[in-house]
Amino acid sequence: MKIILKEDITGLGYKDDVVEVKNGYGRNYLIPQGKAVIATESALKVLAENQRQRAHKLAKIKADAEALAAELEKVALTITAKTSAAGTIFGSVNAATIAEALEKLGQNVDRKLIVIKGSIKEPGKYSCTINLHKEVAVELPFEVLAEE
Repeated sequence: MKIILKEDITGLGYKDDVVEVKNGYGRNYLIPQGKAVIATESALKVLAENQRQRAHKLAKIKADAEALAAELEKVALTITAKTSAAGTIFGSVNAATIAEALEKLGQNVDRKLIVIKGSIKEPGKYSCTINLHKEVAVELPFEVLAEE
């Protein structure tokens, strides 16, 4: 019996895979549990259309991420922070701080996408990685200045 999986099933396949299973396994377990549907001609057409639309949507998301990456590469980011007499920053510069600074420059980036190596507690030049898409990442250099 050919079925289309509606979710990932260990040892059998992934969501939207068309697989061959024994009749009893398909009719008595997978289909009643809502984990699969019978692979009829119309179900296969619907599956193909859904996959085509999903591929188109994913391509658009990736293209948008690449466009944003190109814009971010042109950005010269400078962050000012209050410092102590010893020259250390009160608190630290984190992903939220960088996201706010980018927003002031007109680039809306979610702070969860920003990855900083280590802790930034002193003025200087640093860089962070912004993961816009699983295949698109940007290395963003920035400078932290002491606020006067």
